[in-house]
Amino acid sequence: MLSETSGSPGMGVTLNNWQTPEQLAWSFQHIADILPTAAISRAAAPAAPFESAPAPVENLPLVTVDGRFLTVGEVMDWTYTDGWLVEHDGKILAEQYPSGMAPNTKHLLMSVSKSLVSLVAGSLWGSGLLHLDAPVTAYVPQLAYSGYAGATVRNLLDMRTGVRFSEEYTDPDAEVRQLEEAIGWKPWTHPGPRSMYEFLLGLKKVREHGGVFEYRSAETDVLGWVCEAAGGARMQQLMSRMLWSRIGAEEDANIGVDSTGTGMFDGGISASLRDIARVGRVVLGDGVSMTGARVTPAEWIYDTMAGAPDSRQVFADSPTDTRMPGGMYRNQFWIPREGSDVILALGIHGQMIYINRPARVVATKLSSWPVPQDAWMLLTTLTAFDTIAAAVQENRI
Repeated sequence: MLSETSGSPGMGVTLNNWQTPEQLAWSFQHIADILPTAAISRAAAPAAPFESAPAPVENLPLVTVDGRFLTVGEVMDWTYTDGWLVEHDGKILAEQYPSGMAPNTKHLLMSVSKSLVSLVAGSLWGSGLLHLDAPVTAYVPQLAYSGYAGATVRNLLDMRTGVRFSEEYTDPDAEVRQLEEAIGWKPWTHPGPRSMYEFLLGLKKVREHGGVFEYRSAETDVLGWVCEAAGGARMQQLMSRMLWSRIGAEEDANIGVDSTGTGMFDGGISASLRDIARVGRVVLGDGVSMTGARVTPAEWIYDTMAGAPDSRQVFADSPTDTRMPGGMYRNQFWIPREGSDVILALGIHGQMIYINRPARVVATKLSSWPVPQDAWMLLTTLTAFDTIAAAVQENRI
């Protein structure tokens, strides 16, 4: 692990600067060289092979949200892409690594990690170990003295608690940045907690639970804590047993951990491009992986697509700037528009798993945007993957 002043040879990477635009492309591919991590083992399971079926998808034309005429390849060139892949029914149509990333490289997923935690929660629910309407205190009694007292597991899954947590990445005093200090992802500038769980216990309630959707990473961190209590193991063991050993992964994944060994559930997982495509296939396969193994009940996927009766309304009423009119957030996944044909797992700085169920297309993109959020790059990437899916569905490629 890097100290505040030490650096990786030749790179000048420190704990203070690894998230700066100049360092992101390297640091996102070397998290285990920067921070403490724990392995998420693929175990001894054989890898599920993809078939290679190259298609000229990068030449497909599209019109961006602001009216520009580009090709899919130009979109990837313009959006700081480290790697992107498109597969259809197990056949890889495109797989490119523009910035030196290799197929076996583990890349930080940021908040795509949240959707992986969701699949673990779904597996626990399917096993009868996790009850969605139960209060979080039924699993973690310590939360009775926090702002999460009275919240349910369902509230966490859909980010609808009443807890105060600012996700304003550009504000150094926002709770999202204080959390990074507590777990050792940034040098300490605030007095206070020095571990994930200690930090979560200090969050306060500012409104009733069960209200509007508001995107807050702390919700996933509490969900991870609940999953560990329900499953009786650390997340890295749960995820290995319930997800990573079942998808036919080629590589182990890893998760950043704090000083107590607790995982950074909301954004700390690193994995290869192909392996997150295999995760996408679980969603496409109604909870069944490429190996034929059941990961999560089909009902978990159906519920993610359907949402609650008020999911779209509380999304529309959200203080979060989602840029997804008609969309919703359910079970730690994004449904970006009316209907449920497309499901997304998203992470800041340009991480994405795209699942198009009618076209049976999964696309993945790992990036190093110089800023945490960029609406044009996000929506243009979505347009590019929609364009490919439409071409596949219409037999144009």
